[in-house]
Amino acid sequence: MSEIIQDTKSRMKKSIENLSRELAQINAGRANSNLLAGVNVNYYGAPTPVQQLASINVPEARLLVISPYDKSSLADIEKAIYAANLGVTPTSDGEVIRITVPALTEERRKEIVKEVKKTGENAKVSVRNIRRDANDTLKKQEKDGDITEDELRSGSDDVQKVTDDSIKQIDQLVTDKEKDIMSV
Repeated sequence: MSEIIQDTKSRMKKSIENLSRELAQINAGRANSNLLAGVNVNYYGAPTPVQQLASINVPEARLLVISPYDKSSLADIEKAIYAANLGVTPTSDGEVIRITVPALTEERRKEIVKEVKKTGENAKVSVRNIRRDANDTLKKQEKDGDITEDELRSGSDDVQKVTDDSIKQIDQLVTDKEKDIMSV
């Protein structure tokens, strides 16, 4: 039974890590190298993450500077950033690519907060599905005679505690991101 609880914890942790990655990619009106996390460049025929092809620096709050290791990939990186449709415009001087992150309007901030809440809610649904799977497994074990009714109740309580902890973490991540977005 403890392996079911461990598996449940592990799966819920992965959901939280996934949410954390998704939230990091959401533009909060500040320059952040995670903004380019989903950008893949066609480099010699292979899709390659931009972080592997260039160093990404944040010299100012609203400026990203991308310095390619291989200067011949500059145009490809610029094309990939345009194609990623991030809401930013890269400018190149032949050496580096500069991206100025525009300040967000109040209306746009509210839209982004809605998107963040929706992403958080999807993570909660994922956690609840994991809880349901764990409880179904426990019920099946009880039905097969592998565990007693008391062990079933105890296991279900443990699964619920893990679920509650995971939902608290999700709420905290969403709240932190909201504050980050709404602070001017």
